Amino acid sequence: MSKADRPLLVIAAGGTGGHMFPAQSLAEVMLRRGWRVKLSTDARGARYTGGFPHSVEIEEVSSATFARGGIASKALVPFRVSGGVMAQAARMMRDRPSVVVGFGGYPSIPALGAATLLRLPRMIHEQNGVLGRVNELFAKRVNAVACGTWPTELPDGVEGIHTGNPVRMAVYERQGAGYIPPGDYPMSLLVIGGSQGARVLSDVVPPAIAELPMDMLAHLRISHQARDEDGARVAEFYAENGIDAEVQPFFHDIPARMSEAQLVISRSGASSVADLSVIGRPAILVPFAAATGDHQTANARGLTEAGAAIRIPESKLTVEAMRDAILSVLQNSQGAAQMAQAALSVSKPDAAEELAQLVEELADKDR
Repeated sequence: MSKADRPLLVIAAGGTGGHMFPAQSLAEVMLRRGWRVKLSTDARGARYTGGFPHSVEIEEVSSATFARGGIASKALVPFRVSGGVMAQAARMMRDRPSVVVGFGGYPSIPALGAATLLRLPRMIHEQNGVLGRVNELFAKRVNAVACGTWPTELPDGVEGIHTGNPVRMAVYERQGAGYIPPGDYPMSLLVIGGSQGARVLSDVVPPAIAELPMDMLAHLRISHQARDEDGARVAEFYAENGIDAEVQPFFHDIPARMSEAQLVISRSGASSVADLSVIGRPAILVPFAAATGDHQTANARGLTEAGAAIRIPESKLTVEAMRDAILSVLQNSQGAAQMAQAALSVSKPDAAEELAQLVEELADKDR
């Protein structure tokens, strides 16, 4: 089949790892199924495309958000969005997609808006337990709503399909990786907080670790993802307290570090929760309190209810609470192993395949 004869999937995603990682996963599967794939995003999202297969065509679009900028900037938002929609519609008329899939974020508006205008088969995938603003806007205007977290709060009259959250190939290849329970030997602890770390974790986790028993600290190695502005002080604190730690603003090998960890401390972003469940690791989750609709608390529900994670609300996060949570896992090897198995019990490692199946079913209906 020539390139021109292959069906085209347009993936639209906003500029955060939470949107881009599942988009990347779907792109990988659809390419293996013989599709052409285009990614529609903005300049911010383009920074996350390094892991996408080279055969994915990247289209930067004009979009905007009311959430940032001054009055003048916000006044221009409707014009920029409209311009992006019309530009995408023109592109789609020249090269008609078989399906358009939106993963959320303002940069997904132009492609979804154009697909709606042209009445093309279209769907959205919501990673979190609460719809984001853009997905909420399109929920009643698409042919299908795929949900990464279950249950997901949906508008009246909208039925969701639980596909799970697709994970990157590097995570999928480590699904169910053998877990070594904590003990009197070298152990790893991974601290992550979204794509660039979380300040509250940088404030609380290092002193909590410093309060662990000395015999435990002697065996412990920390990988701590911290923001650029927090990195130096976090690294200095660990060094001053004799704690073996690597502090970076971004780890490019998170799946490998997660598979080696006895415990993961994390925000409960949808991608992080999916990675934890597919690889199968005990976790301490601190949902981001300011997340829209408190969706990170909803994201954490599956792991906490299964007994795979300890959830600490940000309002109750103290050094003592974190220390006690860490001890409850690292001092109980049998319990930690059970947490790892519990995480696997709620995983959806084939989420990308299920999403791909939905895409092909939508395409078939349009033929």
